[in-house]
Amino acid sequence: MTFWIPLESNPEVMTKFLHQLGVPKEWSIVDVYGLEPDLLALVPKPVVAIILLYPLQKKVHKLDSDNTLEDSEGNVKEQDTTNSGPIDPLVYYMKQYIHNACGTIALIHSVANNLDTINLKDGFLKTFLDKSKNLSYSEIGGLLMKSNEISVAHEEMAHEGQTEAPSEEAPVYHHFVAFIQKNGVLYELDGRKAGPITHGPTSPETLLEDAARVCKEYMARDPEEMYFTVVALTNNNSESF
Repeated sequence: MTFWIPLESNPEVMTKFLHQLGVPKEWSIVDVYGLEPDLLALVPKPVVAIILLYPLQKKVHKLDSDNTLEDSEGNVKEQDTTNSGPIDPLVYYMKQYIHNACGTIALIHSVANNLDTINLKDGFLKTFLDKSKNLSYSEIGGLLMKSNEISVAHEEMAHEGQTEAPSEEAPVYHHFVAFIQKNGVLYELDGRKAGPITHGPTSPETLLEDAARVCKEYMARDPEEMYFTVVALTNNNSESF
């Protein structure tokens, strides 16, 4: 299995990474300091994606009502997503085959599902997305394994966090997932799972609040854990939206 150095949940580093990938400067990653309405109101609008970093369980047990299981190494048995609701074919999703690539995959999911509002510049992410058109979830994940440009950019950003970057093969007990809106439906995108997960209706205006509800559900599963972080992909120049 291919190993990358894990990316830190650091808005400044993640924003720099997105700009390297060709995302325009008016888009940035910002902290979501809390999931209550008064704190969500502080997040700049518009919000087009939310990324949750959560602690993986360290014992094999039932994680979700959809029978997803994970062990101490973060290995997950694929879930059957057929009962989660119909998946819009326009949702961009890739499988994760690279250990510790979940941060980069969450960022790619966030951008790739919002190309109607993000005017992605020419560069290796745009080239990657063009190559991945009409590919299956698994084929897109395999294509990422071959993308040297994205791998090099990921490694560079992984060394720019506030904490010392661990070795590629060091055990990591946290995982990134992205939440996006597509045609009025809230999707959770986690490359370890069999496909996108639906979480009911949402809208561009209520995406942040609706994703916060699902993030709270993650936290409720593991109330003794403190290390959850939530960030949002926002446009800091609303006039250009």
